[in-house]
Amino acid sequence: MPGFTPNKAVGAPGTSRGIRRKPEAGNEAAVIGRDAHKKGMMEDPGKLFVDERLTGICVYCGTMPDTRDHCPSKVLLDEPYPPNLPVVEACLACNKSFSLDEQYLACFLECVMWGSTEPKELRRENIKRILSKTPRLAAEIQSTVTVDENGGKTWHPDMDRVRNVVLKLARGHLHFELSVQERDDPDVFEIAPLSVLTAESREFFECPEPGPMAVWPELGSRAFLRALPLGGQMPDGWLDVQEGRYRYLVGQGHGNYAHIVIGEYLACWVAWG
Repeated sequence: MPGFTPNKAVGAPGTSRGIRRKPEAGNEAAVIGRDAHKKGMMEDPGKLFVDERLTGICVYCGTMPDTRDHCPSKVLLDEPYPPNLPVVEACLACNKSFSLDEQYLACFLECVMWGSTEPKELRRENIKRILSKTPRLAAEIQSTVTVDENGGKTWHPDMDRVRNVVLKLARGHLHFELSVQERDDPDVFEIAPLSVLTAESREFFECPEPGPMAVWPELGSRAFLRALPLGGQMPDGWLDVQEGRYRYLVGQGHGNYAHIVIGEYLACWVAWG
């Protein structure tokens, strides 16, 4: 895939721009549904009533879990962290296997967005700390930069590491929201800066299922509990983990899918079936 270029058009970290669908005026059920998630009213697994055969497994490999994994990882968020962050069950091996790649992706994106690997030139405090303590990582990211004749920079990510993280996030969100697992390779895997999407692609990415849901979520899942008072009508299915920093949307229209936006810069689309 092509490299990334610094682009402030989508907004600096902490802002949110675009064509995201919002609940229509007077649709109080939609507002209640979104606020319930933001306040953590549906984060407690004890309040769910999904089939027990869908729980008690590592969401990444299917073995017995012995840890809980934040999804998304805190390295993709800023302090102070939001309360009631999404967590999923995972085995220790899987949990540990993502850490360095998540750190890489978080640092790479920050460097791309601000056009530098120098900590003093960046904005996110935790990324400044990481790159200051691990100059080898800063050098690794810097080595991927190419400069054209006009001085423009293009940053080339390690796609194996990026894919590893984005697949982990998509699988975690599908399990957390829909109580489903997808451990096979996806049929669709696409990532790109939001700013390079065409208007048509952006419209689909932001609202893949306008109107009533094509498929109701798993009985008793978080998505089911949110959709219930809306009669299956989801005007805005996006869930903000941290405004301007991380949001995601999951669904089952033509198979299971997850749309993810990191830093209001990187759009990720993963789908199965």
